[in-house]
Amino acid sequence: MPLEIQIAKALADFALDVSFTTGNSPLSILGPSGAGKSMLLRCIAGLEHPDRGRIVLNDRVLFDSEKSLQLPARERRVGMLFQHYGLFPHYTLGENIAFGLRHLPDDERRRRVEALLERAHIAGLENRYPREVSGGEQQRAALARALAIEPEALLLDEPLSALDTHLRSQMEAQLQEAFEQYAQPALLVTHNIEEAYRLGEQLLVLSRGKVAAFGSKDNIFLNPPSMEVARLTGCKNFSRARAIDGHHIEAVDWNCRLLVSRDVAGSHAYAGIRAHHIHFVESNGDAGTGENIFPGWLVRASETPFRVTLYLHLHQPPGRGGEYHLQAEVTKEKWKRLRDRPLPWQASLSADAIFLVRE
Repeated sequence: MPLEIQIAKALADFALDVSFTTGNSPLSILGPSGAGKSMLLRCIAGLEHPDRGRIVLNDRVLFDSEKSLQLPARERRVGMLFQHYGLFPHYTLGENIAFGLRHLPDDERRRRVEALLERAHIAGLENRYPREVSGGEQQRAALARALAIEPEALLLDEPLSALDTHLRSQMEAQLQEAFEQYAQPALLVTHNIEEAYRLGEQLLVLSRGKVAAFGSKDNIFLNPPSMEVARLTGCKNFSRARAIDGHHIEAVDWNCRLLVSRDVAGSHAYAGIRAHHIHFVESNGDAGTGENIFPGWLVRASETPFRVTLYLHLHQPPGRGGEYHLQAEVTKEKWKRLRDRPLPWQASLSADAIFLVRE
């Protein structure tokens, strides 16, 4: 595989200790603040030195503690994009992009910069200084600069977090386009779950310096290996679970029996379901009318511009304390159809959407 990582480094509160191999497709790195995500990228780029281990890129050894080999950052052919752009303020955008191309003849350097300006959709801004353009244009220039050296790996450390919503959407589209053209290892650090899912083909979940999950994003979201990974990837609904038979469990905290498509055999302690996997059947009634369908009363609703989170109490109306069993997430269109219907609503928990995890 093009990029092999096996490194350890002592940090203030824990040790970064990771081992994984990734190919020519974008890898999203997700985890809470302080998990070691940025330090991992800095070690790959040569900006920090691991205590031990080995980093290999396209069969080139960048770091090997046993052989006392530590290639300097300038020789690694790794491009890095930072959260706050990292542009030189006294250079124009064109000069920033050309910074790593000083070894090229003038004509070749000029052609390379012009092509990158076009590719980054900032042609015509080459003579402006970073302070004279928007944050999105600065980040596009920073991406062009990272790609200018024709890197063998691209590292992006929360490149969208400093942008407003509109610019963030534009830059995300730019990154998707860049990844399609780049077709080499690209590692994207982010706190944003949806961003991680949209931009990466694979997902690495990091927790206190350790790999909590690594692999296909779809598999990790559908089958998280632990409660921690389920929470870090945005799941809100959990219940203690007890096996009844091969495909049925008792969801203790939801006070219901559930059919699950996965084999119940094993020491699974919890059941979980993501909020957007809870649906509502059209017919109302005082009790559930099918397997995994239960009457639910709305405790409260929390609206965003596009979606609504519904807090549901199952089986009977909620008490005065506002307790709820499940969070369901629906589109605004679905909410408009649902909100005026009499309670209880019939909440459906698909057997395919319920996952089982250990603590």
